[in-house]
Amino acid sequence: MSRDFAREKRLLTPRQFKAVFDSPSGKLPGRNVLLLVRENGLPHPRIGLVIGKKSVKLAVERNRIKRQLRETFRLHQTELTGWDIVVISRKGLADLDNPELARQFAKLWRRLSRTPSQNVDNPEQGKPAHA
Repeated sequence: MSRDFAREKRLLTPRQFKAVFDSPSGKLPGRNVLLLVRENGLPHPRIGLVIGKKSVKLAVERNRIKRQLRETFRLHQTELTGWDIVVISRKGLADLDNPELARQFAKLWRRLSRTPSQNVDNPEQGKPAHA
């Protein structure tokens, strides 16, 4: 698999984001960030970034964070095959420097890659099935 960051490796439409938000296979909480993940049945992962003004005030910081996330995703994408991932920022994310961002996301990607889909923190677990 190539390590590019082509168009097919991004969540692009509101419908694609909505699918992950509405029925995630699981959630991976990190420091200052939350990952919602959903199986996509594709031979490659896709990522979408939600870096809001509320959690990261300055545009220059939001752009820096997005660049760092895309780069760590690009480097780890071979381990993440089959997932749609939405990264949601929380307060304090802008306080992390680039090496710390890279470390934090490398750790999250590793956790996701070694987690079979049924073992990700499933928000639906424990709920009765709808008849």
